[in-house]
Amino acid sequence: ILVVDDNPDIVFTLRVGLESDPTIQVYSFDNPVTALVEFEPNFYDLLLIDVNMPLMDGFQLAQNLVRRDLNVRVCFMTAGEINMDAAREVHPLKSIGCFIKKPISAEELLRRIRAELE
Repeated sequence: ILVVDDNPDIVFTLRVGLESDPTIQVYSFDNPVTALVEFEPNFYDLLLIDVNMPLMDGFQLAQNLVRRDLNVRVCFMTAGEINMDAAREVHPLKSIGCFIKKPISAEELLRRIRAELE
């Protein structure tokens, strides 16, 4: 799983929560541009991307990453309100899996991630 969030504390918390499941390996970035440069196609099962980031928002990052790996799935995270239907119209990524509202407990996050990976 690739985690991208501009807040290093959130990145750390998500990584620790997800890696409590020994079957999940997490790679993380707190800068969307670095994530884009370092991205490896056909490596990740799921991208967990924050919507609101400086330099490049989560939708822009996802569009760039999906161009490089058409099979990867994407879940977006946000602390704000988001209209999922409107987001899907504006960003018609077929790989958009889910929207996750922050804050989220480690247990709930793992449940959502497992559901996406099935």
